[in-house]
Amino acid sequence: MFLVSKSNLKVLVVVLIVGILFTATGCGLVDRILSFRDSDEDVQLDNAVFEPPEEPTITPEVEYLGEITDVTLFFADPSGEGLVTETRSVPKVEGIARATITELINGPMQSGLLPTIPEGTQLTDINVKDNGLMIVDFTSDLIENHLGGSTEENLTVYSIVNTLSQFSTVDEVQILVDGQYVESIAGHVDVSQAMAPNTDLIIK
Repeated sequence: MFLVSKSNLKVLVVVLIVGILFTATGCGLVDRILSFRDSDEDVQLDNAVFEPPEEPTITPEVEYLGEITDVTLFFADPSGEGLVTETRSVPKVEGIARATITELINGPMQSGLLPTIPEGTQLTDINVKDNGLMIVDFTSDLIENHLGGSTEENLTVYSIVNTLSQFSTVDEVQILVDGQYVESIAGHVDVSQAMAPNTDLIIK
């Protein structure tokens, strides 16, 4: 049988009491540490600054208005005997000659004037050479849909030539049909060679 003296018993009791207090204190301390850690994380989360994702930069659409320039178009006068001018405003673009001939094909806007380009005719190509020669190519409608007559043919040919000759880079105009040289449009005016403008047909 194991006997414990009174002094040893006191020591044992003290050790047990200290152990119990340490255990209780240690558990509380651990709980406080864990509680502090959790609360600290909450504080950090509460104080954190969340920045929204950066939105992509959207470039606003810009409408390009461009510049406007006036060009001179030659149409037949009401009697169909000569050429008269009509001034028209068109966008100022690099291919101004193409835009101008397109307007000529579209016909006059001024009341009383008559178109000079046969219905259905389309422009297929146009370019100017360094020597001042402007080559303009139309579809075969220019010939096939022409009404005929020497006066009418003169008005068709020189409405084209005079209209293009207004540009400083153009000295003469060569008319092609479907990319080919032709003798004439309606059998009266030789268009196989380059032509200079004709001011005699213009009615003042």
